Amino acid sequence: MSRATRVGREARTEARRLADLVEEAIDDGATTVEKVHKAIASLPLDILQELDVFEETVKEVRKVQDTSIGAIYDVIRKINHEAGKLATRLLQRRREGKPARKAVHRRAATAHAA
Repeated sequence: MSRATRVGREARTEARRLADLVEEAIDDGATTVEKVHKAIASLPLDILQELDVFEETVKEVRKVQDTSIGAIYDVIRKINHEAGKLATRLLQRRREGKPARKAVHRRAATAHAA
């Protein structure tokens, strides 16, 4: 294996490792914030559920609320995953000594076309 090939492979591995680390930290943070968000949002519903009059309504509201909050954090995690893929490509290009600017412009053009 040539030195250039080895350096390129090492750059890709290191870039992916770094991007994965950041992506995982953001995912973990989003999951923690989601749990806190759901716990806080649940407080008024817990009180209303104590009143027998609103029990069924509270169950339905809780379902919608949990689904809505979950969907928001799912989008955050998806964006994070896509950002991780972009970061990996940019880091690889930088470590290989190639300009990262073209990769950003290509990605932006692709995003606008979709």
